[in-house]
Amino acid sequence: MTGQLQMPMVDDDSVRKAAASAANVAYSIPDISNQEKSELKQRIREQLKAQNAVLVAHYYVDADIQELAEETGGYVSDSLDMARFGHEHSASTLVVAGVRFMGETAKILNPEKRIIMPDLDAECSLDMNCPVDEFSAFCDAHPDYTVVVYANTSAAVKARADWMVTSGIAVDVITHLVERGEKIIWAPDRHLGGYIKKLSGADILLWQGSCIVHDEFRAQELIALKQQHPEAAVLVHPESPAAVVELADVVSSTTGLIKAAGEMDNPSFIVATDNGIFYKMAQAAPGKKFIEAPSGGEGATCQSCAHCPWMAMNNLRNLAEVLESGENEIHVDPDIQAKAVKPIQRLLGFSEQQKNNS
Repeated sequence: MTGQLQMPMVDDDSVRKAAASAANVAYSIPDISNQEKSELKQRIREQLKAQNAVLVAHYYVDADIQELAEETGGYVSDSLDMARFGHEHSASTLVVAGVRFMGETAKILNPEKRIIMPDLDAECSLDMNCPVDEFSAFCDAHPDYTVVVYANTSAAVKARADWMVTSGIAVDVITHLVERGEKIIWAPDRHLGGYIKKLSGADILLWQGSCIVHDEFRAQELIALKQQHPEAAVLVHPESPAAVVELADVVSSTTGLIKAAGEMDNPSFIVATDNGIFYKMAQAAPGKKFIEAPSGGEGATCQSCAHCPWMAMNNLRNLAEVLESGENEIHVDPDIQAKAVKPIQRLLGFSEQQKNNS
């Protein structure tokens, strides 16, 4: 039996209000002058060196932070790859520029290291849409289902899961489980889950969460934009609504979309994901044009307008401050860490096996 779960005890309006509050915080920050930017970067460089620390940044944070991570020997990538880089790096402190679940994932894979973040109030709507008590109760009510969760979840939710996946490998993992005859509980993103279900044919119960950025993209407005830019390829992240995904030339993870921009011959791209990715896309495809997919139109609230308000809370000022103060350290309960690392390790082992078989 397949079906969909209406989120118990979750108020989507409360998530949107939290996003609006985060946007007010992020966008009320005064602009940083070039002189201050230079001074802040120097302070950060000095602290990273003094503390044996490395900066890892997500594709969606401010371009200045991504650039600084690269300049200082750090790393820019998706959440799991950020954590994996930190695990392999000799630094004793990881500075994670992103949202809270990314810091937790880094701590789960690196319990011996200190993990700090510019702002611990930088949340994720998908994480917020999946509270552990309600999710665990649902899983307990369906004990014959394998629990697969997206990386965009709390450490406690990961600890309840059998597998954790990223968008880039989710279809492969679910297909593997289908071949073993397993039924799936998927959380938290309903759009990504629906996309996986369509490609894999899996028997999936879909938790009804969504990303506040990707959920805003609108198909009708995208059709109109494509008509204005017939030369542009459409790149879509599968957290977007199905009607938007159907209009894509490429559907992929953040890393996959960046790769596509670099490999395709089109002079321009309409991109349905967070516009923070444009920094790495411009590196991969210099001289090409990147256009935000439309998030307006009937039914859209545009709380995000193609940029996560929580990602926007990361800036050079609070990055410098957290390094100098030592505050905003991420802690994960040891019992939760011990459980949460297992679904992540299962994914890493599967990924490694795929590489060896290719």
